[in-house]
Amino acid sequence: MELSSKKKLHALSLAEKIQVLELLDESKMSQSEVARRFQVSQPQISRICKNKEKLLADWCSGTANRERKRKRESKYSSIDEALLCWYHIARAKAWDVTGPMLLHKAKELADIMGQDFVPSIGWLVRWKRRNNVGFGARHVLAPPFPPEPPPSDLTSQTQLPLSLKDFSPEDVFGYAEVPLLYRAVPGSVGTGDRVQVLLCANTRGTEKRRVLVSGLQAAPRCFFGVSSEALPASYHPDPGIPWSEWLAQFDRDVGRQGRQVALLLAAQMAERLAGLSGLCHVRLLPLSTASTTRSLPTSVVRAFKAHYRHRLLGKLAAAQSERAGTSLAEAGAGITVLDTLHMVAAAWAKVPPQSIVSSFIQEGLAPCRMPLSLDKASEMPPVPCGLSLEEFSRFVDLEGEEPISGACKEEVDTKDEGPGEDSFEPLPTKADALRALGTLRRWFECNGTSPELFEKFYACEEEVERLCCL
Repeated sequence: MELSSKKKLHALSLAEKIQVLELLDESKMSQSEVARRFQVSQPQISRICKNKEKLLADWCSGTANRERKRKRESKYSSIDEALLCWYHIARAKAWDVTGPMLLHKAKELADIMGQDFVPSIGWLVRWKRRNNVGFGARHVLAPPFPPEPPPSDLTSQTQLPLSLKDFSPEDVFGYAEVPLLYRAVPGSVGTGDRVQVLLCANTRGTEKRRVLVSGLQAAPRCFFGVSSEALPASYHPDPGIPWSEWLAQFDRDVGRQGRQVALLLAAQMAERLAGLSGLCHVRLLPLSTASTTRSLPTSVVRAFKAHYRHRLLGKLAAAQSERAGTSLAEAGAGITVLDTLHMVAAAWAKVPPQSIVSSFIQEGLAPCRMPLSLDKASEMPPVPCGLSLEEFSRFVDLEGEEPISGACKEEVDTKDEGPGEDSFEPLPTKADALRALGTLRRWFECNGTSPELFEKFYACEEEVERLCCL
């Protein structure tokens, strides 16, 4: 009986430990209150506080496994560290790093250090897990393509590099950095929390790159318990776009497909990326210095923003109907960065390929090899109820009304909070997910849902049931 009465140890992952430290610093809660929130003992919270500097260093290093709950030190720590140092040097030189190569190098380092050590596959797996190392596509050491200057004999506003003719329209990409006031509501003027959104698509509209969103928080509270693999868009904590990382991933992706692609660059961006090296499959092609055209047409960016604003207004209206008396501004304050990632991904998916190719052709960034569609209404969502066309148009272009001084801040809970009420919602269980499915189906049944929507619901239901059985 005594053994069964003992509490089961609940270990926290690195991400959860960072959440603990943020909660202690920001809310001034006691260690006992935080321990109850995370369902651990108070001495465990105390140990986290004592190891604060080391935990923050691991978090900021980018190499630690943030989901790992216990960090077991290797018996051969000196070999572990030496191999990790060699691995980073090899990746910086774009070498083809493989598992057998790491095993061979580990044995070589052990011999140099005079240690009797024979690395095994199991040791390598644990070493990779400890240091958050994963193998991507193989890198081939080859000189990068230098950006080519645009021709000087063309007089059009948008002058394309001569080397662009070497690529098919499917392999020519444009990009745009889009500042987005993700919590803005109609009637506000250039106010609200901001994120940067990176959009990229080819000139045929047949391929859209995964959206990247950058903010100012390493771990927004809304990400608590969320798997990074399940996010609909990439998230970067710094305010700027991580161009080196993004281009390296782009290069790896097209390299796996055996392709060579071109990325059109605005003149200013070409100067910023002039010293970038290591790209084997993505060729950077700058537009003319006299051109004021974006690499990704302005009309495509505006269509994306219109779809985002339309989805945002729908979400705000639903929040108001759920809580009577809630103002539009209060509903907007409840929009989280996680909500934004979902809405951004949905808005980008709704921009039709035909409007993308038409926009590239109209701005002279792609050859006209197909009938040009001039139907701009097809690429824009309908005007939401309660707003005129002029009001919605102004809402879409909100970021351009005056300089934006705000930045992505921590989410706030708009629900009425009583004394001691938690700001972190408990993570949903399998039973919660199954009950939610039943509630949603019942709601569909009572509101005359179409058979087509039920087909989508059945697919979702099957996936939830499959995940519950894992």
